Amino acid sequence: MRSPLPILVILAATTALGGCEAMQRTGNLFGFIKPYRIDLVQGNVVTKEQAAQLKIGMTRLQVRDVLGTPILADPFHADRWDYIFTLRRQGAPLQRRSVVVTFEDDKLKTIQAPELPTEREFVASISRLKDPRAPKLELSESELAALPPPPKYVAPPPEPEGPVRDYPPLEKS
Repeated sequence: MRSPLPILVILAATTALGGCEAMQRTGNLFGFIKPYRIDLVQGNVVTKEQAAQLKIGMTRLQVRDVLGTPILADPFHADRWDYIFTLRRQGAPLQRRSVVVTFEDDKLKTIQAPELPTEREFVASISRLKDPRAPKLELSESELAALPPPPKYVAPPPEPEGPVRDYPPLEKS
């Protein structure tokens, strides 16, 4: 009589390969086990505040100071910089933005940008914390007015003058 071990090994291998195929098709194993997928962030974030700082006629260096190094500076299109941002997060829609900056004679000529988020909107869109109990971080005008006035500044006493000793004084005997 033959040993059942080879049959069990073949059956286990077939099941494992079937699970791998199902995972590639559906993104989960056997329909209920979902692997952890890391957040994938690529590119440059460009916000409304940054785009507002750009002025036609700025040099390449000035644009780089405002927006950072472009993700794509094509050698075939030397007068075009592409700033592309993507965020892939499990359970959230894909975020993708593209800003194209063109130059003429090393001066900023055009800015092609879709509707860009403000810095607050961007942080809110990537934040995992959606807790309504989260503390608010700013006070209203009435709350600021209700605060006690800050204490008056008192200058520290002046430093002692004269030679500084770094040894103990001699004892009198």
